[in-house]
Amino acid sequence: MPDKFKSLSDVILKDAAFSKFRHSVKENNVVVEFEKIFPKLSKTVIASNVNKGILYLIVDNSVLRNEISLNKSLMIERITKYFNQQLIVDVKFTNFRNINRKTK
Repeated sequence: MPDKFKSLSDVILKDAAFSKFRHSVKENNVVVEFEKIFPKLSKTVIASNVNKGILYLIVDNSVLRNEISLNKSLMIERITKYFNQQLIVDVKFTNFRNINRKTK
């Protein structure tokens, strides 16, 4: 294979043109890994999506929603520690259920 050809994985993982794509994938990993990061919340909280560093959660119980709201910074810290980088800057609540995400 000639030297000037690059593998697709090299292009996606290293090329500056794909930096936004890589960041989006990392943000999506927060949604995918949410149950592993917060196993005790997995039955009552659904991570819907992440947009521009904001994690959207579906919480039907208002008391739990208030508790999470008060401990937002701890949640963000835990996610940052899990991924070894700051991907989430805020946590908000939504009633929207992402159709790509299975609901319980």
